Amino acid sequence: MSAPLTIIGSGMAGLGLARQVRTRQPERPITLITADGGEDYSKPLLSTGFAKRLPPDRLASRSALEAADQLGVTMRTHTRVEAIDPAAYTLTLGAERLPWGELVLATGAAPAPPFAIPEALAGRVHTVNDLDDYRAFHAALAALDRPARVAVVGIGLVGCEFANDLAAGGHAVELIAPESAPLPRLLPEPLGRALGEAFVEAGIALHTGRMVDLLSPEGERVALGLDDGTALEADLVLVATGLRPRTALAEAAGLAVGPAGILVDRHLATSAPGIHALGDVACVDGVNAMYVQPLQAGAKALAATLSGTPTEVRYGPWPVLVKTPLLPVVALPPAVSPARWRIEGEGHDLSALAEDEDGRLIGFALTGARVRRKVELARAAPPLLG
Repeated sequence: MSAPLTIIGSGMAGLGLARQVRTRQPERPITLITADGGEDYSKPLLSTGFAKRLPPDRLASRSALEAADQLGVTMRTHTRVEAIDPAAYTLTLGAERLPWGELVLATGAAPAPPFAIPEALAGRVHTVNDLDDYRAFHAALAALDRPARVAVVGIGLVGCEFANDLAAGGHAVELIAPESAPLPRLLPEPLGRALGEAFVEAGIALHTGRMVDLLSPEGERVALGLDDGTALEADLVLVATGLRPRTALAEAAGLAVGPAGILVDRHLATSAPGIHALGDVACVDGVNAMYVQPLQAGAKALAATLSGTPTEVRYGPWPVLVKTPLLPVVALPPAVSPARWRIEGEGHDLSALAEDEDGRLIGFALTGARVRRKVELARAAPPLLG
């Protein structure tokens, strides 16, 4: 029988891996340890729930108990792993020492606010990175019993999706970021400006090129001061300024880590025998792709490896579909800086082709009606991790 498998993390990576392993090894002992409630839900739904007015429980397809039952695993919820001992093959959970046979770190990534959040604003300044966060933010909005004014700090993928979703849900949105246009990591600036224009046309107030200098209570509201002297007020603030892989546990155990996550090879093996890493926390051969398709590919390949068939993970040319219905956006960002962006189209219907010095396609970005080209262009683009 294979060694018992322990997975730290019950998000899409952890539960997805357990599901894949179970199809190959019906009897293998599997334990999932999670710091949250362990519900089975799709993380991308977090930024679509307010337009649909979905309560938190509607986002979960199964409770932790139902997921554990269905998969035949042991699920330990609201449990924090304090340390890993790679030599003794044990985990520290308070006073408990838990042995493991093979270990997978699927601890994900955590929000990285660019400023300290005053204690007095703890219930009014939020990040949303999991279902528990969504519950807290949803409850804060519901407590107002009216449409809210929400300041969203950050114009990357998460900030733009939440801004669109909250506006569609009837809330007034102030969108603030130091960059000059939305989605700077995915879109060249002309396409980012097109998305920004669509936001403004829908009533979203856009404050680009601006930093938050001040955050303080103002009665029942939050006062925000921007670095150009602009003063704003909001009922709630949502900070969406990017994620940082949760590597502290691995680093303390002596595993090799870098700024982009726990360093793993194509088999998702870490620098310590018997320990693998998967999902947003893993930097695979120099690549950390925090999207659903790479995560699913990793779970499938790692399940095969853990089940006795060593399998290298490969990422295809998978475009990112941004959930901004105000202006559809699809992007396949190039792995290296392109020699040029070739931009075509008019209005909000734009295509941008990233080309190398020899004119080869190495990425693309599409907005509006041009998103229909995504399949055609993806077929011509190189894989993210071939």
